Amino acid sequence: MFFDLNFPVQRISSLQTASKKGKQPQQAEAVPTFLPSQISAIEARVDLLIHLGYSVIAFSQTLNKKIDPKTHVNFLDGLLVQLRSRSGIVYLKRLNIILDRDSEKGFGLINANLSLFNSYDLIALIPTTHTTFSLACLTHSLPSPLTAHIIALPLTLPRLPYHLKHTLVRTAIKNGAVFEINYVGSLGGENDATLADANAAESGSSAKRNWWAATRELVRVTKGKGLIISGGVVAEADLRAPRDVANLIAILGLAQDAAHEASTKAPRSLVVRAQTRKTYRAVLSEPTLVVPFDHTHSTLESSQVAPESTANAMSAKSSLDNSIPQKRLRDMSGTVLDEVASTVPGLSQKKKRKRDQKADKLVT
Repeated sequence: MFFDLNFPVQRISSLQTASKKGKQPQQAEAVPTFLPSQISAIEARVDLLIHLGYSVIAFSQTLNKKIDPKTHVNFLDGLLVQLRSRSGIVYLKRLNIILDRDSEKGFGLINANLSLFNSYDLIALIPTTHTTFSLACLTHSLPSPLTAHIIALPLTLPRLPYHLKHTLVRTAIKNGAVFEINYVGSLGGENDATLADANAAESGSSAKRNWWAATRELVRVTKGKGLIISGGVVAEADLRAPRDVANLIAILGLAQDAAHEASTKAPRSLVVRAQTRKTYRAVLSEPTLVVPFDHTHSTLESSQVAPESTANAMSAKSSLDNSIPQKRLRDMSGTVLDEVASTVPGLSQKKKRKRDQKADKLVT
């Protein structure tokens, strides 16, 4: 089972309701509309991904501003309703948030907006500054209802806007986050329009060169751990099969089995961990039936069994006593006492003398 967890959906036209006075539109939720041509284009890309061998596809919505609960709209819900169902294919919803300098003070990923994020299966952060990269690795990767399990780096920029520190990367991987590699940059293909407008991605031959240098550095810092490979492809001509992508990533110095797991095992584990956002304290386990112990019933059973067990114990004791020969002392002479004392092990000389003195007193 192969995963493509980054299927960009272009921004769509929205209808805003005007106020009665006609001065400004009301701050109401925009009504997302998909044209039939847009639906057919998305259907064609999905069919091609399925033909290439992908089974799990995550449709992504990208934001380049602070999340406002009054204006934010999850248009992926309406998209999945219009797409035709396919047997054996899983659709996921993903939210990409671009973090710039304005996002250092906050970008809306708070508990007050929890209801907005619960409709998404995956949350990904795209940091473009050193401060936002530190926040993504140290703070937003911790288990919580708002955990961002994917950190996507702007690999196609001329130079990464921050240094990949080992401590930050290891902490993010330890917390359960993964670093995403979109192979569209290796082809110099077209990126999401929202990323291009936010200066978080580039296209062309220069972007291809930048991608190879930045991705090699990412593989070196992570040592091949905590990586997933996604598409991020907008044009159908840039789509590639999973085996071709694994061979492409292996050129960066990643082992062949690790490159294969980056498209199969690692994304599957990521999807399972992402479900912990909706569980208590991010705990995901199978329920176990525990039968309570009935003390009253056990007491009654013990009272019923007690007489029988006592009688059996007494009969066993009597038979044991009969089997042991008993030596009877017929008189208080020393010879008999010496014979009995000799059978007692560990009797010291001092105790023997005391015993003899007591015997002499009794005889006299």
